[in-house]
Amino acid sequence: MFQLGDLAVYPAHGVGVIESIEDKEISGQPQKFYIMRILDTNMIIMIPTRQAMNVGLRSIIDNQAVTQIYEILAKKERVVEHQTWNRRYRDYMEKIKTGSLVHVAEVLRDLTLLKSDKDLSFGERKMLDTARNLLVKELSIAEQKGEEKIEEKINTLLERTSLA
Repeated sequence: MFQLGDLAVYPAHGVGVIESIEDKEISGQPQKFYIMRILDTNMIIMIPTRQAMNVGLRSIIDNQAVTQIYEILAKKERVVEHQTWNRRYRDYMEKIKTGSLVHVAEVLRDLTLLKSDKDLSFGERKMLDTARNLLVKELSIAEQKGEEKIEEKINTLLERTSLA
């Protein structure tokens, strides 16, 4: 599925590059692994090639998905939830772990809207930053624009969203 040098997205960690494809023996069984370096953190991840789809490894989003992401960020409505912060945190973490940039965009939008209503918990603030970083990195690669430009566009959309 992926070749040496390809960019791919690993759920909850973000964009990385396939640095090698190696054969290793695990429990006496030969297996092929993608060796991936996450761009933001330089973390190295070994992913069995046969399990790549199951763990959510995917290609960078296309232009149609980019448009969908911006539409999500621009939406003003949010379901009013009367959950405790830790329940909300678990729900948002599950969305981020899916690896879907659509879900990550929803988390960023919802936490930004919530932040305009009340103070976020430490965990929610950290998650807000994580969601923003995941979005900015992948959108900048997908659109071939600098991260600063993407951050400006996201901030503009979110400001309009929270003012509405």
